[in-house]
Amino acid sequence: MPRKAPERFHKSPSLNEVRYEIRGELAHRARELEARGIRIDRLNIGNPGIYGFRTPDHLREAVAERLAESEAYCQEQGLLEARAAIVARERRRGVRRAAVETTFVGNGVSELIDVALRALLAPGDEVLVPAPDYPLWTASVILNGGQPVHYACRPEHGFLPELAELEALLTPRTRALVVINPNNPTGAVYPEPLLRGLAAFAERHGLVLMSDEIYDEITYDDARFHPIAPMVEDTVCLTFGGLSKVHRACGYRVGWLSLSGALERADDYLHGLVLLAALRLCSNVPAQWAIAPALEGPDTISALVRPGGRLHASREAVRGAIANSAFLDAPPSAGALYAFPGVDTGRIPDFDDHAFALSLLEREHLLLVPGSSFNVPYRNRFRVTFLPEASMLAEHFARIERELARLADAAWPARRAAGAR
Repeated sequence: MPRKAPERFHKSPSLNEVRYEIRGELAHRARELEARGIRIDRLNIGNPGIYGFRTPDHLREAVAERLAESEAYCQEQGLLEARAAIVARERRRGVRRAAVETTFVGNGVSELIDVALRALLAPGDEVLVPAPDYPLWTASVILNGGQPVHYACRPEHGFLPELAELEALLTPRTRALVVINPNNPTGAVYPEPLLRGLAAFAERHGLVLMSDEIYDEITYDDARFHPIAPMVEDTVCLTFGGLSKVHRACGYRVGWLSLSGALERADDYLHGLVLLAALRLCSNVPAQWAIAPALEGPDTISALVRPGGRLHASREAVRGAIANSAFLDAPPSAGALYAFPGVDTGRIPDFDDHAFALSLLEREHLLLVPGSSFNVPYRNRFRVTFLPEASMLAEHFARIERELARLADAAWPARRAAGAR
């Protein structure tokens, strides 16, 4: 007897708790508006190429010159030349135990985050993830059977975590600690004493430390990036990096993962990583030829982030717009490509980040990301990128201010009535 076909096909239940609003419902609505001929300005995504940034010429040339050598699969962990360049960079940073055997190249850091968690987690294992986080981290924990446990990085503390609060979140199922530095979405850059405290915490409790450092060379003014791997000896540290941000090569899909620390305790875990790497055969071969030139060639990011550089000017434009706003507040971004401003709920008591983002898109044709998308409990923040030119950002924030003023005006009768009572 033939099996009856289901009336509807449903997605996996594992996706019910997964969110990724950076490319989610609002982005889909933006594309619908564009299909009707409406121009949409985007502040939602850290994709340098769509804002006029170029991948450095010496990276392009390296890929073009080696195309003839890129037509076969490479070793599952990546080209030897690429991994050797990553190891050399890690050792220059003081990571004594970096090695080509414990280095992996992937199709962006995103793939490697998934692989690293898949190789580690058993169902129900817990991972300490910052809140706010880059939402792929929370999603990957969930999709690999784990439970994300969020530790607060509060705006009143400069979006930095407090070590004492981490201790209270530990359980016998805690397996790993995630650090995102420089931070997406907040722009925080972690000071060295805090990083040493996080490393010691992971060592004390036998946690795998996973450090997302994709924005490592994008810092401003006096902020200084410190890699955490040299601070870790008595547990395993995973350092994630890539070409997408510092080298403006998002479309190349090149990321890497370097293991260091107490590697003698990680033989089985390393075997799992190699197995998963082999199951996907290898990562994109042509773009791997850009890794060595990127890490060994000329510095192309410093001119952009120092005073007078385009990214510095755009960051200052956002900083100024927030400072001059009647509704917004945020600590200055010390690194990365984002600000995470909060809205004064005294002025707009019923403010909802998602409703605001949708209204801003429909009325002002400006796309940004609601703050609650980054796994925080509050709903009065949003994330913007400062990749556009400074002059454009000033105009974009004028539209944000206009929409906030409209919401404040709409809220005024209710506020006045509440005051009268």
